Amino acid sequence: MFRTALRNVLAHKARLLMTVLAVMLGVAFVSGTLVFTDTLSHAFRNQSAKSYDDVAVAATLYPTPDQAKKTPGISEQVLAKVEQVDGVASATGRVSGFAGVPDKEGKLIGGGWSNKGTNFAPGKDGKDRAYDFTSGTGPVQDDQIALDKETAAKGGYQVGDRVRVATNGPVQPYTLSGVFTTEDGAVNAGGSLILFDTDVAQKLYLKPGYYSDMTVTATPGTDDAKLLDAVLKVMPKEAQAETGQELADRQARDIEAGLGAFKQVLLGFAGIALFVGIFLISNTFTMLVAQRTKELALMRAVGASRKQITRSVLVEAGLVGVVASVVGYVLGVGLAIGLRAGMNAFELKMPDGPLILGATPVISALAVGVLITMLAAWLPGRRAAKIPPVAAMSSVHAVATTKSLVVRNSIGGAITALGAALIVAGAAKGADMGRMLVGAGAFLALIGVIVLIPLLSRPVIALIRPLIVGVFGVSGKLAGQNAVRNPRRTGATASALAIGLTLVTGLSVLGATVGSAIDRMTVDYLKADYMVTMAQGSGPGLDQTALTALEKAPGVVAVSPQQADYFELGGDFRAASGVTPGDIEQVLNLKVVKGSLDTLGKGQIAVARKTADKQGWKVGDSLPVAFADDKKSKLTVGAVYEDNEFVSPVLIDTKIVNAHTEKPQIMQILVKMDGGESAAGEGALIKALGENPAISVMDQKDIRDSFGGPINILLNIMYGLLAMALIIAVLGVVNTLAMSVFERQQEIGMLRAIGLDRRRVKRMVRLEAVVISVFGAVVGIGLGSFLGWAIGETIKSSLPGYVLVLPWDRIGFLLIAAALVGVLASLWPARSAAKLNMLTAIKAE
Repeated sequence: MFRTALRNVLAHKARLLMTVLAVMLGVAFVSGTLVFTDTLSHAFRNQSAKSYDDVAVAATLYPTPDQAKKTPGISEQVLAKVEQVDGVASATGRVSGFAGVPDKEGKLIGGGWSNKGTNFAPGKDGKDRAYDFTSGTGPVQDDQIALDKETAAKGGYQVGDRVRVATNGPVQPYTLSGVFTTEDGAVNAGGSLILFDTDVAQKLYLKPGYYSDMTVTATPGTDDAKLLDAVLKVMPKEAQAETGQELADRQARDIEAGLGAFKQVLLGFAGIALFVGIFLISNTFTMLVAQRTKELALMRAVGASRKQITRSVLVEAGLVGVVASVVGYVLGVGLAIGLRAGMNAFELKMPDGPLILGATPVISALAVGVLITMLAAWLPGRRAAKIPPVAAMSSVHAVATTKSLVVRNSIGGAITALGAALIVAGAAKGADMGRMLVGAGAFLALIGVIVLIPLLSRPVIALIRPLIVGVFGVSGKLAGQNAVRNPRRTGATASALAIGLTLVTGLSVLGATVGSAIDRMTVDYLKADYMVTMAQGSGPGLDQTALTALEKAPGVVAVSPQQADYFELGGDFRAASGVTPGDIEQVLNLKVVKGSLDTLGKGQIAVARKTADKQGWKVGDSLPVAFADDKKSKLTVGAVYEDNEFVSPVLIDTKIVNAHTEKPQIMQILVKMDGGESAAGEGALIKALGENPAISVMDQKDIRDSFGGPINILLNIMYGLLAMALIIAVLGVVNTLAMSVFERQQEIGMLRAIGLDRRRVKRMVRLEAVVISVFGAVVGIGLGSFLGWAIGETIKSSLPGYVLVLPWDRIGFLLIAAALVGVLASLWPARSAAKLNMLTAIKAE
């Protein structure tokens, strides 16, 4: 039976090609993901180990708010005590925060959130062991800085140049004293690193004389664990310390955890691609078995058992799976190399390291490829073994009729109904539990529709058929009849497209709905012409000097910060927004329910309606408050307003909270200009801010893009990952048509003989492909729209202005694309059908 299986594989190489491609692509996705994440994890672990190679002990101090007023970190006195501990070779203090530099066009170099500044900490030899200087030296004066090599290259800076440095305060010029290389994670993440003199860094980020963390190197032969105990004895009790090895191990675990989520996402999409491939594989083996019915019956007649027939088909599938898995693994390695290069292209620098080709990706590739192929081929093999030998040899065994699908349709209907019920229940429930119900229902509904899809093929294609018959005549009529001749085959082919388009449509509906809500939110809530924030999420927030500068800028009518505050109000800690009374109404559309926002200027607060209703607060209520400095007072509710996404549930005058806060945290500043948005007005704001590259001035369009941009990026990534499943679905259409043409040679020869020319034969095959593709698209778009609605219902409570939006332009594009896919998929099968010699075809078995 093995020799028979091998002979059949070699005899049907061309017909098995699409199956090999489908498995190969899925396996490449799986193995590429595993190789890439293994390589990435290994590189980061090595980088972490190298960074702490000579660190014996690492310590950090996390003081309480009360302690932070006096001791915000590790003092220089503590550092000096640590240096005196037996076994300590040196102790180095570090303090860090946001810092960035502009390129020649004035734009911030790096990703904002990964732009870091820290102190240059030279030892007795004048060198800082964390940095290797390629030119110049470290900064040792107040007006000096050093830059990492890549940032200096991007900015075109050389030693001796004056460089403008942005922190969350005003831009300051410094002289570039040196350029260095480093293994710092911020630089490897595409950011920048700026070294300051220690005194400057302490003033910028903490407090003179204090460090946020400390690393200790040991003298040769010193035990790290014992040194850790000795160091802890001379440090404040609030200090936390660990050995360098423990720190490296912990960071390695964090890296594994972070990459684990990334790996699961990629493997999830690989699973979708392989699930779609199951339909292609099953269809292929079903058609191959049908074409060899007499051969299998003869084998049964000469003594082969049912199990041997099934095993023969499974061996064929196993051989195909092995070939596809081996090729897929090789392609997966290439994919991993491409992903690594892609990271570097997007300035997400990956640490140097070898490509890791472990055993797990190899085993996974073979296991996934072979098992998926054999699983998909098991049902056709079992069906072939059940054919009675006499019936098969006399050609009595016919294709399953609609009646034979009754049991299948009943099961499919029940599963679909259960899935739909769970989806509706999840949409009604909402929140996390609702999304879980929708997810479970979506899985069941998708399985149910796949089971039902042969039954659905007849009514749906019946709606499409008049269109093609009216336009294409006989060719269209034949194509429509061929598409429903074998509902199982049509259903399996269309299912692959339906799965992919269900996911694509669901994402499109959700993306369009969320995007529309964000646009509506911006229009409904925002009156300001500009929003000023730190660029790309850089830094801890805007400095008070930025607010002062904007208040004095020419053309400014109103300006109010959205200052993040947090204090105990009415017995619970609550988020509040510090705002400017009088101006806040001009920059935000705050709909007052009761009271007046004028009371903000009188030292009262305004509360969002949902919060007021939940707490039972009303205008005139006096609430106890405990500020960040532990001072207590009472605040009166002066107004209740409709919730607004741009501010917290409590509004308060900045003057009140600033009196209790050492350093206000301004997240946004909203600005209203005389005459509205204009290039001149924007330029005036930028100039007032000192042309700070770390500060972004956004108009209303930029604001909408800042909210909707991440969603569009995520959608595009998801579309790209789903493309693999759609490619496999297209291969399924090609495969089905090619094998269908082969088994209908005699029929096509007869059609040619009675006058159907080659052009019409091609058209017939193409239209059949279009009908199948559009059928799959209609099913997928319908189910995807339903799922998009359900998921949207679960998030609408947290998305003001939510209204379901069906992106008809994208839906229309998907239908047209499906039809185009059908045309492209039919090119080879249609050409093969038209080239058949009619006399040879008529004589074909």
